[in-house]
Amino acid sequence: MTTTITETPNGKVAVIHSDAPIITDAQSALDLASTLFYEHECQSVAINKAAITEDFFKLSTGVAGEIVQKFVNYRFRLAIIGDFSGYTSKPLHDYMYECNKGKHLYFVGSEQAAIEKLGGA
Repeated sequence: MTTTITETPNGKVAVIHSDAPIITDAQSALDLASTLFYEHECQSVAINKAAITEDFFKLSTGVAGEIVQKFVNYRFRLAIIGDFSGYTSKPLHDYMYECNKGKHLYFVGSEQAAIEKLGGA
């Protein structure tokens, strides 16, 4: 796992890259958020899709709701970076569409897009 902190007009954004899942459930999401806040004073996270359990993208498991709720409860904003075209679930596509219109969770195709969404550039 690599973490890079980027300064933006609206605060710091932690950009995390991992080839293996580091967010697997609500507790691991909370642990990551706590670490980022206390070590970097950061409440915006951009993370690549591979670093999140595949169960997140199966809405019927409820994992996405649990993870996102932890981030929202602790006032964190999250951008997930990746290619989502391989997912065929209409509910998942609808969820991603609605999230991208909000202020807490974004699904983006690039690190730069994530920083722009989270950093207000």
